[in-house]
Amino acid sequence: MSKAIQIERNGGPEELKLVDVTVGEPGAGEIRIRHKAIGLNFIDVYQRTGLYALPMPLILGGEGSGVVEAVGDGVTHLKVGDRAAYAGGPGSYCEVRVMPAKTVCKLPDAISFETGAAMMLKGLTAQYLLKKTLPVQGLQPGDHVLFHAIAGGVGLIACQWAKALGLQLIGTAGSDAKCQLAKDNGAAYVINYNKEDFLPRVKEITGGKGVKVVYDSVGKDTWDKSLDCLAPFGLMASFGNASGPVAPMAPGVLGPKGSLYLTRQTLFTHIATRESTQAMADDLFAVVQSGKVKIHIGQRYTLEDVQQAHRDLEGRQTTGCSVLTL
Repeated sequence: MSKAIQIERNGGPEELKLVDVTVGEPGAGEIRIRHKAIGLNFIDVYQRTGLYALPMPLILGGEGSGVVEAVGDGVTHLKVGDRAAYAGGPGSYCEVRVMPAKTVCKLPDAISFETGAAMMLKGLTAQYLLKKTLPVQGLQPGDHVLFHAIAGGVGLIACQWAKALGLQLIGTAGSDAKCQLAKDNGAAYVINYNKEDFLPRVKEITGGKGVKVVYDSVGKDTWDKSLDCLAPFGLMASFGNASGPVAPMAPGVLGPKGSLYLTRQTLFTHIATRESTQAMADDLFAVVQSGKVKIHIGQRYTLEDVQQAHRDLEGRQTTGCSVLTL
């Protein structure tokens, strides 16, 4: 048996219940992993509330780290006893789970379990945003990009990685403390959106030209002004809806605003194969081990405290990454 956090219906944090579940043996292409730490992400909130609908009952959680306990037929990149970490579909809010092996990677000895759990979904998201989700002209050192919710888990990783790539990252956050945290982690410019309108400030920073890319996980509250922050032929890269889903939009508005591009990508498309998952993870592991990117764990909770963890996430009371410890 394994302890797990399960929901039986969509709703608030009170729907997160600690239950006992049976864990079997891995089948072909699967492993069984005993978690040491579990990462929390805003997508967990989307799934809990029903914004992203999934079958019930449901064990939430999209990333974790631990030790491989058993390996199914056909799995060759992992063995029993390996330290491992992963990002993937829901199911990580538990002590032990059986899961597909293709998105699980061997965790380097130099990276702790907590760091591994905190960084996989968020770090691989930052990797595809900065390295694979590119405007037609590509990104060059010195280019300005705008990144909303910069003090969150993905944002703080992106700050540091963007600086390593030579980008001029403009970050937005909701407090001076969060802005300072982003600045300390490599953001070239920061904007407290509760004190000033980010659109004119972005125009001022860029000399009226606008940014080449906007990375937006906020959604409804930032959408319209974000489009207006873009330079001609700029790219709007949506990857979340923390403030709610964006209203339906006619494609025709993109032309008058500067022949803009719009994309809505997901990490799960990028890690659909074993080869792409490993290549992205290798890039992430390398930049973390180099010291250019540090993973900031701002909050730690026990499995039993997951309801409070979700309240803090939704209330924007967190900075950096949050983990459940076991």
